[in-house]
Amino acid sequence: LSRGCGQAAGLLKVRVEDSTFVVERSLLARSCEYFRALFRSGMRESQQDELHLRGGLRPRGFLVALAAAQGERPVILDPEELLEAAECAAFLQVEALASHLADILDTDNCLLLYHAAAIFGLWGLYHSAAAFLRDSYRDLRDVAEQTLPEDMLQYVQSLSSASFVALGTHTPSMKILQDSFRNVCYLDEEEKAWRHLTDLPIDASTSMAGVAVMDNRLYVIGGVRGVSKVAVDRSFCFDPVLGEWSEFDGPQQPRYNYTLVGHEGRLYAVGGEYEKQVMSSVEAFDVSKAEWAFVKHTPRPVASPASAVCRRRMFLCFWKPPETTDIYEYEADNDDWTLATKLVRSQSYGHCMVAHRDNLYVMRNGPCDDFLRCLMDCYNITTRQWTALPGHYINSKGALFTAVVRGDSAFTVNRAVTLEFQICRERWKPRKEMTGFPKSGSLWTCLLRLPGRLKNEDRNGQENDQEAAGEGVVNDQPS
Repeated sequence: LSRGCGQAAGLLKVRVEDSTFVVERSLLARSCEYFRALFRSGMRESQQDELHLRGGLRPRGFLVALAAAQGERPVILDPEELLEAAECAAFLQVEALASHLADILDTDNCLLLYHAAAIFGLWGLYHSAAAFLRDSYRDLRDVAEQTLPEDMLQYVQSLSSASFVALGTHTPSMKILQDSFRNVCYLDEEEKAWRHLTDLPIDASTSMAGVAVMDNRLYVIGGVRGVSKVAVDRSFCFDPVLGEWSEFDGPQQPRYNYTLVGHEGRLYAVGGEYEKQVMSSVEAFDVSKAEWAFVKHTPRPVASPASAVCRRRMFLCFWKPPETTDIYEYEADNDDWTLATKLVRSQSYGHCMVAHRDNLYVMRNGPCDDFLRCLMDCYNITTRQWTALPGHYINSKGALFTAVVRGDSAFTVNRAVTLEFQICRERWKPRKEMTGFPKSGSLWTCLLRLPGRLKNEDRNGQENDQEAAGEGVVNDQPS
């Protein structure tokens, strides 16, 4: 391009080693702090049509940065390319690329990206990689202790791993009743037992409510009161670090039997019912502004759709009984719903959906409405291909309709047993069996990072209570 043409078209030639890229100046200014500062500086280089980037950057890293800046989600599998992308994200200060690297953290690359983040000063990615490593520490402990410097290893060990949390279904209580079962519990994996975390607020309902976790806070919104299904307009938030509940306004449209999804700083209340009518309206609660606002309606009315956030993308299952599951993606930037894929299975449809890496796992009932034998299908959002996982998953024991994913593990629970599965490419393998949740009925499950002091205090309290009641255990024999 000539100098005049480059200025008129708003284009800039960027040379990285022996490669040259022609890029819109506006894209660089929007997405890269480096170029934004350069264009504002008034320096001679800011007026040129061509710029040579030095400092060790590689063409592949710059190409990945451009893709991320344009809203793409590039697949990065090669270790060298991951390092080059991390270096470019740091040098050019491309927030979209740093976020993408955090999104694609998995057990194959988290150690590499943890090292890279430390070297290049990507502190957001550094913390995300350390937290992921903490959650997967059992699987990666040996290699982590062999390869990580002592300070990085100590930082990982200083973090709390995400705990499996469960709460039962309750309607608002009365102060005089002091319902002792209205509690939220977490799984003590060392002791294979459920521990008390907090009590639900008296006015909170988890019956047909919206329950979700975002930014390590538990939200319980709406629900119903009594058999007549009177809508509850109270909303509550639990902060596990402070150990406190707070209250805030509920959605503008009263609703119950809906799905609440936490995504990118907003809580989305999707569909649901009101006065026996299934709705398609959707509201988003901006946590920073404490404001609800309506967004685009769902493509059709829907009640309690299964949902999952996969690689920073929000997906929901829309049933068309008896044999079709439509999976829609909601794109917040465009405020639009897009049909991502369709699953057709005879007399079966999706009841629960979880995300692992770039896969969506859909749990559905077996043939002829058999809810005791779950079947599972996997949809890859990158290749857009479906895979049927072989075999049955026993719902009566694993309660797969409440699955949550941490690292390469999926946790499920019912009254009888808590099961941990290892997520493999071809199937889920049973990994660990623990005690069930001590309450019958439907359960809500999620993951929360709990302060280490809370776990220690609760464990000591449990031991003291047992000793006071004469139920302590010494040398595996009742005292």
